[in-house]
Order: sequence, then C-alpha cells, then structure tokens
Amino acid sequence: MVLFRVLFGLLLLASVLCFAMYIGTRAPVWRLRGVALLKWTLIAAAAFFGVLIVERLPRFL
Repeated sequence: MVLFRVLFGLLLLASVLCFAMYIGTRAPVWRLRGVALLKWTLIAAAAFFGVLIVERLPRFL
C-alpha cells in the first residue's frame, strides 16, 4: 500500500514539475513529458483503487 502511495506521489510531483518547466521554457517536449507522466499517474491511481477494491471484496461476498 505504501508503495502505491509513494509511486503516485512521485509521479504526480514529476508531472507538475514538467508542466512548470513547460510554462517556464515554452518547450513542447516538457508538455509531452508532463502528459505522459500524468497518464502513468492515472494508471497508478487506478491500480491503487483496484487493489483496495479487491482487498475488501471478500468481506462483501
């Protein structure tokens, strides 16, 4: 669980930093990197919530 939280936090931080670099430099490569990192952040969040659901599923069955 802690691994997912750390991974989610680091991906989100990296994405925010890439978008900040894009705003500062206007280089499109930073926006592309930020979008890619945001995509992987959302995938990590979906995996995190999937683990939570699967972990609590036996209680309801």
